[in-house]
Amino acid sequence: MPDWSRRLHRYRFRSVWLLNASPTVVYAVLERAEAYPQWWPQVREVTPLDDRSGTARFRSLLPYDLTVVASERVRDPGAGVLEMTMRGDLAGWARWTVVPGAGGTRAVFEQDVEVCKPLLRRFALLGRPLFLVNHALMMRSGRRGLAAWLARG
Repeated sequence: MPDWSRRLHRYRFRSVWLLNASPTVVYAVLERAEAYPQWWPQVREVTPLDDRSGTARFRSLLPYDLTVVASERVRDPGAGVLEMTMRGDLAGWARWTVVPGAGGTRAVFEQDVEVCKPLLRRFALLGRPLFLVNHALMMRSGRRGLAAWLARG
């Protein structure tokens, strides 16, 4: 695949969530991926395949779903790191790093993926700004959802 094509279909994201709960509590919620749909509206479905992998389906504002098979790569509660590899409509990795911060927790989400879904690849050039906004809205909603979930106790 030409280098320009990889760059066109590759996305790197970083979001920082400040949360009013201890890192231990936040980590415990984030490591239970099957429960994400309960607090993150855009995570429509998570189905475990085994104790280290599962399928997930996402949908934000734009009218398309993304489905991936996610496999655990790192689970390190001591360092506050959860990392997974993904294949399917997205290929790459995502990582949570959960550390103390600002009277609670600083949860950093990083993602480096290539879009594999044919429809999104076809509209990569014109759609990129929309895809970026779509992702930002999804992350904002996830932060709000997790904050509300944690506040429930």
